[in-house]
Amino acid sequence: MPIKRFMTLERHIIENERKYPGATGELSNLLSDLALAAKIVSLEVNKAGLVDILGFTGDKNIHGEEVKKLDMFAHDTLIKAMDHGGHLCVMASEEEEGLIHIPPQHKIGKYVMLFDPLDGSSNIDVNVSIGTIFSIYRRKTKGEGQGKLEDCLQKGSEQIVAGYVVYGSSTILVYTTGNGVYGFTLDPSVGEFILSHDNIKIPTKGKIYSVNEGNYLYWEDGLKKYIKYLQQHDKETCRPYTGRYIGSLVADFHRNLIYGGIFMYPRDNRNPNGKLRLMYECNPLSYIVEQAGGKASDGHTRILDIQPKELHQRVPLFIGSQHDVRIAEEFVQGQRDLETK
Repeated sequence: MPIKRFMTLERHIIENERKYPGATGELSNLLSDLALAAKIVSLEVNKAGLVDILGFTGDKNIHGEEVKKLDMFAHDTLIKAMDHGGHLCVMASEEEEGLIHIPPQHKIGKYVMLFDPLDGSSNIDVNVSIGTIFSIYRRKTKGEGQGKLEDCLQKGSEQIVAGYVVYGSSTILVYTTGNGVYGFTLDPSVGEFILSHDNIKIPTKGKIYSVNEGNYLYWEDGLKKYIKYLQQHDKETCRPYTGRYIGSLVADFHRNLIYGGIFMYPRDNRNPNGKLRLMYECNPLSYIVEQAGGKASDGHTRILDIQPKELHQRVPLFIGSQHDVRIAEEFVQGQRDLETK
């Protein structure tokens, strides 16, 4: 039986960086800081039922949603882990209305980080998987001062790193630097992320669809037809599909990345622009899924091609296996009907 190579996240990052002439090691150090923050958040999530950390803070975030204590813990932990290393010039968080500047006493770096500190936090109190999503860009503005809004409002195609952490039955960190997608599981006995998912490739076609069907009444006709299409019996196209919806984007996405399928959070009559945030959720996950051979769309346009206009911009999202997203687009755009195979 062949012996698997023992590969930690830090070792993987360093070995990958060696492939690029002129690499300075800054990106490796930045990702190491992120991994440390993920370990700290994971520790708190795993003992959330035992300490006074559950429930609401009593405040609301900029989206009018109630903020939970663990949300702010994750938000603050990521900032404290990342603001002093000298790698970043600015940050932005789903929980913060404006830019997060680097303290003036610290060195200003050449990278930009955007993050959703705790996706799916409405599930905290019922012990359902939640996660952290992050993306990193190169600075666009010139100079050595603080980063600006322009540095954050870049297309998703300009990302140089994207990743997420799932806090579930185990803690898994998945990331890409544009050269494949890799997953690492936290071994609590040694406190290290160990390579568990090498060069992840999403199946071209899946058998799972993930969507909140409670919103069916408010959907456009094309999407309603697509859902009915997935539920029809047709042996040739391996239908019907299986419905799986956790209600935690990171967890739903991670399952479909491994097994194949499609996750959808479409526009509807109440939310004509969708509900998911382009910068903090859709862009990083779209970068990951494309690196794994999948596809991400708003129903009409490739997610990574959308030029953001504001930090908290919302967009519809169809993401997953190539075949499944393509068929969804055809229904949404009115190019396909239930009778067509």
